[in-house]
Formats: sequence, C-alpha cells, structure tokens
Amino acid sequence: MDSLSSPWIPWMRRALQLAALGQGRTSPNPLVGAVVLDADGTLVGEGFHARAGEPHAEVGALAMAGERARGGTLVVTLEPCCHHGRTPPCSEAVIAAGITRVVVAMGDPNPRVAGGGLEQLRAAGVEVITGALEAEARSLNAPFLHRIATGRPLGILKWAMSLDGRTALPNGASQWISGPAARRWVHALRARCDAVIVGGGTVRADDPLLTSRGQRDPEPLRVVLSRSLDLPAGAQLWDTTTAPTLVVHGCDAPSQARFQLDRHSVERLELADCGPRALLEELAGRGCNQVLWECGPELAAAALRQGCVQELAAVIAPKLLGGVAARTAIGDLGLEAMEQVRTWTSTGRSPIGPDLLWRLTP
Repeated sequence: MDSLSSPWIPWMRRALQLAALGQGRTSPNPLVGAVVLDADGTLVGEGFHARAGEPHAEVGALAMAGERARGGTLVVTLEPCCHHGRTPPCSEAVIAAGITRVVVAMGDPNPRVAGGGLEQLRAAGVEVITGALEAEARSLNAPFLHRIATGRPLGILKWAMSLDGRTALPNGASQWISGPAARRWVHALRARCDAVIVGGGTVRADDPLLTSRGQRDPEPLRVVLSRSLDLPAGAQLWDTTTAPTLVVHGCDAPSQARFQLDRHSVERLELADCGPRALLEELAGRGCNQVLWECGPELAAAALRQGCVQELAAVIAPKLLGGVAARTAIGDLGLEAMEQVRTWTSTGRSPIGPDLLWRLTP
C-alpha cells in the first residue's frame, strides 16, 4: 500500500503509540496496539497488550467499542493471532465483532500464526490491508522478531566510559563515571529488558543491584554468568525479595560454592557450554525477548564474538581517567587486521545531563 497517502496512517501511528505502552511487560509476546473505527470512521475503541497472559490489544479495543465495532475498521500493529494460547484467537474475536476491514502494519512471523490470521479474516469476507507503517512496527518489535528468527533474545551492550575510553581508574574505582541523569536512563533501559546480565567480575568489583528502581513490575531477571562460582557471599544480588536472580555456571563449579548460593535460595543453572550464546538460548526458552549486557570487558568481548549483541549503548562522560593499565569496556576480540574490524552504524547521539549517549547497531 502507499503509506504516504493512506488514510489509515494517523490511526496506525496511534496504534503504535498504544503498543509501546507495554514495553518491558509483554514477553514472550510482541508489543501490539489497536484502534477500532466505526462505519463512519470515528474512533470508538482502542487497546494495547499490557502483559503476557492478559487480553490482546484487539480484544481490548473491541470490548471498548462494543456494538459500534460492527461494520467498522480495526487498525492493528500486528497480524491478529489465530491460535489458542493463554487467550483465545483474536481473529475469531474480530470476525465475531462484525468488523468489515482490518488494517495491519505487519504479519506475525511466529510459526503458529505466519499469515494464518489474515487468511482466516479474508475467508470470512473481511477486507485486509497490510503494510501501513510496517518499518515502524518492525522497529518497535525488533526484540520479538529477533528471538523468533534466531532463537535468542536481542542483546544490548551498555557501558559508561570517560572521554579517554576508560571504564575505571587504574586501581579499579569506577563509581560513578556517569552522572545521575545517565544512571536514571539506565534504570529505564533495564525496565524495557527481560534480563540484565553480568559476569562474576562485575559482582566482585561493583556489588550491583541491577534493578529498574521500581520502573518495572516485576523487575527484570538478574543473571550472573560465572563458570567457577567465584562470587562474594554477601552480594546484593542474593537478596531476591526485590528481583529474581539466576546464576549460570559450568559443570566444574565447586560444590561448596553451589551450596552457598542454595542457602540464599538463588536459582542456579548448570550449562556444559557456559558461554553467552548458550545462555541466551536458555533465556529465550524462558520467554526473554530482550536482554541487557552490563558486564565487564571479557564477557562483553565474548558476547560480541558469539553474535549476542545487536545494539551498543555507550555513555561517554566528559572526564579523563588516564592510566595505561586502566580498564576499557571491551576485552580482546581476536582481531589482527583493520580489515577485520566491524563498523557499527550510529542510530543516535544525544546529551544526557553532562554526558553523551551514543547508540549504534551493526
């Protein structure tokens, strides 16, 4: 369809705005928003998918519209589902409501849907229009699309560094490089992710809390990847009254270290291949669409080498830390020639308090 001239574009923009309200709460489901127009083109209902297991966007919008939906148009950001999951098929609800036209931004790549919803609507005599603001819809649901395509959640690697590229002083001191505004932005970023991942070195050096500070309920899963379980006994992460914690370790982790974690009622997971890729496959199975890497340089490098990072988010502070031995954000990537170096594409640079936020994708 011609997106620029379509009369459905303003309504699809509204549906996308609604969909974004569910960020951080719908996994493993996608973000979906919907509006219902009556036969005269007047808005009579709207809704969004607020949380996995709760009614889908179409159902909420149709419920608000009631009988006024009959003979009207549904504008929705994603193809209506056609299968029984935690909720009944949305395609059946759309047909039962008497909708005569459905405008969809994009199809659902989930194999359980994959065009089936649109086929069911067409078979019932509903006019189906596709492609309205598809690029925007795909961007909004990039984490869900990535998990469906690869079997792993989309990974964001975040770090804060000084103007001279240091993430800590030579003695290891690192709190705080960035300012309060940048730290608040990190809390909001965590709220949009399903899990926050660190390594044992970060737990030992920083004793992080890794929560959204209440911006998400429930808080994202806090994940520690540690082959040897060389971890402090009194870390904040072992208190799971605020947020859940998963510790992933190798097969050779000492039994005493396992016992100490079990005493804290922290969930443990043993992986034979205790690396980033295997971890993300496990997290995808737990319904994670997007994860945040807040780890040290060695784990960050491993995540990059194994293709587990799809976005970089660097907070650059106007400070000079100096020091030849000072820590940097990324460990050895195994590169030996400039021809091997990947160029990342900037998706935006913006001031955040006194600091600069720079976001990039491959």
